[in-house]
Amino acid sequence: MPTTRSDIAPVDPVKLDRLAEVAIKVGLQLQPGQDLFLTAPVAALPLVRRIAVHAYKAGAGLVTTQLSDEELTLARYRNAADASFDRAAGWLFEGMAKAFANNTARLAIVGDNPMLLAGEDAAKVSRASKAQSVAYQPALEKITGFDINWNIVAYPGPSWAKLVFPDDTEDAAVGKLADAIFAASRVDTADPVAAWAKHNAALQKRTAWLNGQRFAALHFTGPGTDLTVGLADNHEWQGGSSTAKNGITCNPNIPTEEVFTTPHARRVSGHVSSTKPLSYQGTLIDNIAVRFEEGRIVDAKASRGEQVLKKVLDTDDGARRLGEVALVPHSSPISKSGLLFFNTLFDENAACHIALGQCYSKCFLDGGSLTAEQIAAQGGNKSFIHIDWMIGSGKIDIDGVHADGRRVPVFRKGEWAS
Repeated sequence: MPTTRSDIAPVDPVKLDRLAEVAIKVGLQLQPGQDLFLTAPVAALPLVRRIAVHAYKAGAGLVTTQLSDEELTLARYRNAADASFDRAAGWLFEGMAKAFANNTARLAIVGDNPMLLAGEDAAKVSRASKAQSVAYQPALEKITGFDINWNIVAYPGPSWAKLVFPDDTEDAAVGKLADAIFAASRVDTADPVAAWAKHNAALQKRTAWLNGQRFAALHFTGPGTDLTVGLADNHEWQGGSSTAKNGITCNPNIPTEEVFTTPHARRVSGHVSSTKPLSYQGTLIDNIAVRFEEGRIVDAKASRGEQVLKKVLDTDDGARRLGEVALVPHSSPISKSGLLFFNTLFDENAACHIALGQCYSKCFLDGGSLTAEQIAAQGGNKSFIHIDWMIGSGKIDIDGVHADGRRVPVFRKGEWAS
């Protein structure tokens, strides 16, 4: 009997199992007896189940799973009372924060349609997002403070796959997105754990060089861009695997191609243009162009999604300032794929980027011992949001600027200068 496309599983089960193993052994390095809190869309259940298997094989104490569903999300926007959009389940996030305080590891699987809310009331989306951000803060602080080992991986949900590959059948689109995820996550090799060890070593070589330079600022130049990003006092570059405050070395993002640090929230000046669209809360924000004065965005435009961008910038006092600057070569595997994933986990690893909002305390020397006040004094930003958008391309040059004005080439035409 002939085999048809519908008879072939679009997601390779061997590579899916490798991704689950990498999430536990590389992403989290889950420890014997450690609990795990896992969130995922219902479409990702095949990966959730494999992760649970590998977690328990690694000695997990208890794996607790919270599932989300696109139809349940839309039911709220189409049927809930108006007051619903100013509320969030604070009790849930307080419980998450308590779990993290007790050394529970955190793993998130992304895979929903990034444009799910594109057709819903933008004001309601904005209100709900802000309420969620405020309520999530107790748990988020444990993550941005790197108190625990945490990790994000991806699964090719059908609606997301059709967004990336709109001209393919659903099965074909899922198969193509699965292959792209597996390649970017380095699980299309016989020994992905070894592949990650080699990749982490390469990223850490870059961070060691940058930390040895102790630049005061980075200067980005290119089409539509002339931006000076002052770096926070006593900043520290990170990349690849990193050690959390609980002593566990993990890879928070799979995939990752970036090295990153904390800008000085009050020392950013000039103008910059995005080089890739930003998918945010169901809106595609394209051709972003902003101007900074004394660290703050004073002018912002976009050819598409401008009103949503401006609402984001008005979230709180820190939303117009930077919390992260990251360097990614134009030749990264995700950039070479030529795909727009509509998902920051992937798209940020295709280009150099900056992030509006909250900084990572880990990106300071002895960051684990600093108070919030000390982080702020050294230039760290605080906000309810952390939103990355891409500013790199094959036409961007970056110079490192020392405190005495000396300049050192860091990137030339989108690639490391040395």
